[in-house]
Amino acid sequence: ENPSAPAGSVCLANAVLVLPNQLLHGCIRIENGMTVELQEGTGCPSGSIDCQQDYVLPGLLEPHTDNLERHMEPRPSVYWPNLSALIAHDAELPSTGITTVFDALRVGSLTDSKARYGMYARQLADELLRARAANTLKISHFIHLRAEICSETLIAELEQFTTEDRVGIVSMMDHTPGQRQFRDLSALRVYLSKKRSRNEREFEDHVSNLKALQQRFGSTHEQGTVTQASRLGAVLASHDDTTAKQVETSLANGVSFVEFPTTEEAAHACRERGIAIMMGAPNIVRGSSHSGNVSANALADASLLDIISSDYVPSALMLSVFLLAKRWNNLPRAVLCATRNPARAVGLTDRGELRSGYRGDVLRVSQLEGSPLLRGVWSNGQRVA
Repeated sequence: ENPSAPAGSVCLANAVLVLPNQLLHGCIRIENGMTVELQEGTGCPSGSIDCQQDYVLPGLLEPHTDNLERHMEPRPSVYWPNLSALIAHDAELPSTGITTVFDALRVGSLTDSKARYGMYARQLADELLRARAANTLKISHFIHLRAEICSETLIAELEQFTTEDRVGIVSMMDHTPGQRQFRDLSALRVYLSKKRSRNEREFEDHVSNLKALQQRFGSTHEQGTVTQASRLGAVLASHDDTTAKQVETSLANGVSFVEFPTTEEAAHACRERGIAIMMGAPNIVRGSSHSGNVSANALADASLLDIISSDYVPSALMLSVFLLAKRWNNLPRAVLCATRNPARAVGLTDRGELRSGYRGDVLRVSQLEGSPLLRGVWSNGQRVA
């Protein structure tokens, strides 16, 4: 965080406050960016905003989003200026209720220019840090390094970062075709043909190349990533665990949470080993995984869901919270999946719930035909949407 970031004051009254274990009709007062009081009652203190019994809940925390990359490359091979992309991304997120984001930057590149996986993380991180230091950004931004095991330059790129960058998360990605996310090669074929316009020969070459890279670098890159995450003081996450054996490896590596486990077997193994389980909000909204993997709703029904991430659709995070609330008949429990639970998983202890002494990151939310409707967003007590 930037300690010199501007802080605001506000009082939201006549609201339904969404606390970790209950709904409370009352008001919340924020002064100089910090929550200072929660009070039960129907009155509206002088100068407060009458929320007309709308919900007030903590700002959402997004641990893993590809949204910044989408702004950087709005169409295949159309590259946007980094700072302009960052500013647009920062403006979009609070409009969806996200007040803290871990921007996922890929580290690990391929030297083949046709692969379209060049280096960019260090340069983009520098621009993000400068923008944050200049108080240009509306919400809290942290760095999440997505470590691509199937690459040639992973360790060298990780070594470009230091503890001064305050990297929050390092996640290990192994996108070797035929395992984890893309066990079904037909799903990968559809993805690459539509996303990257790959023809059949290019697809086969891509698959062969990634398998060769995994054989050559897989073990070295995995252990190197664990070492680098420790050096940076970052929380370690695993990605797309599929089997109980892979979860065992994640546990041995010291992961805090597993992103998007692809099977119920892996989710059960996470629960048994005390590893937090994160699933994608688009999976909840759609009712299924776009890659043909386990349904997030099935895991929710089995109490195998702790954290939700907007992944590639920022607006899906708030919607998924209310869909889970309906599914569980428990709004506070659903809200925790996008607030306190991810905050704890990434080691943030100053946000994630409405609580005196916590950051003044709050949302005012009503509903329109069952869908959440944001009516106000405050970050550090400042209105940002």
